[in-house]
Amino acid sequence: MNAKSQSRLIELRRDLHRRPEIGWREFYTTDRIVEELEEIGPDELYVGHEIHREERIRPPTDDQLARARERALETGVDDDVLSQVEDGYTGALAVLEKGNGPTVLVRVDIDGLPQPESDDPDHHPAAEGFRSEYDERMHACGHDAHAAIGVGVFEAVKESDFEGTLKVLFQPAEELGAGAASVVGSGHLEDVDSLIAVHVGLDVETGVVIPGIESFLAINGFEATFEGAPAHAGNSPHEGAHAIQALSTAVGNLHAIPRHGDGATRINVGVVEGGTATNVVPESASLEGEVRGTTTDLRDYLEEHATRVLRSAAELHDCEVDVSFRNGAPSAECDDSIVDAVSAAAAGRDATVTPDEGDALGGSEDATRLMRAVQRNGGEATYVGFGASNPTGHHTATFDVDEAVIPLAVDTLTDAVRSLSAAE
Repeated sequence: MNAKSQSRLIELRRDLHRRPEIGWREFYTTDRIVEELEEIGPDELYVGHEIHREERIRPPTDDQLARARERALETGVDDDVLSQVEDGYTGALAVLEKGNGPTVLVRVDIDGLPQPESDDPDHHPAAEGFRSEYDERMHACGHDAHAAIGVGVFEAVKESDFEGTLKVLFQPAEELGAGAASVVGSGHLEDVDSLIAVHVGLDVETGVVIPGIESFLAINGFEATFEGAPAHAGNSPHEGAHAIQALSTAVGNLHAIPRHGDGATRINVGVVEGGTATNVVPESASLEGEVRGTTTDLRDYLEEHATRVLRSAAELHDCEVDVSFRNGAPSAECDDSIVDAVSAAAAGRDATVTPDEGDALGGSEDATRLMRAVQRNGGEATYVGFGASNPTGHHTATFDVDEAVIPLAVDTLTDAVRSLSAAE
């Protein structure tokens, strides 16, 4: 990558870092990506509704959309783009057609997190003046760099000798575990021969490339609402059914579910709400949590046990409970042919190629939905990690990436895409 392109992509990354947006509300982000892509000149460009089927997971509320739209107008989002995304169907898909050959899809995600960003002068974005402008959210997982990498790959492949069709998917709502699900079934994956999904950071040094990450934890979120009966907490507590007590029993027992001997299992209750006053036996309480497992079966094991725990806690305290599990992301496997292509490309760029050691990601990724969909259709897929010397862990206030990862990722992915074309 030449110095001019590298500088432009770093500036794009920093611009997006200043204005992070939560899933399904990436209005400014989509607009900037569209602006960059239109300068490059795609053969086809799909925006908003055009890349999704109608049904979505965890869509935003009307109030959330209204606030996001107001902020988008303040930041000068193009009216045409805003009209395509303002109902919460965000993201873009750029298509390049360069003759006969395979269809290769590169997937990057674009959303931020509800995490305040550090203003410590030692924090690089703060020191360099591109810290988040919003107090309540930031790019704490590198998706700003992902978007820049996606734009860079599209431009570089267009200028290369690649033969075939390239698609670059700028996917929204990954942090909600939601965006990929609505792309599956949209019609954009059916012709894909090879899929490469991308992530930077991963607590790995810059210059290290992991060409086939499989150490995802299959994930699912859940909500439970306990309904009891109110009573005066002083003179007639026995007449009530204490919803918060039922919830508290459930939380303790959820975290006590035995781990499984076949692999890693995780459970966490992260949100609890309930009650109206200190002198009222609470009649309603709710919680939100998640379960994860090395495999989809292990995740399902936790789901079954969690459901039993929640219902038992409600029964113990004379309450009712409504339990709802989301449509979570599964585990995934990488295909050797694409792993090999990325490995060779990375080695050709003097990167250090390392296998997935089983803890490279440690989290979950809804790109696994896309991978499985492509594989079901007879295609192949991999998930590639690029080390970026992040100074602190993902989803923290001081997360950042070494911007040298951007040109390395663009060059490596471009070479891999070209080699997949030549292999046909």
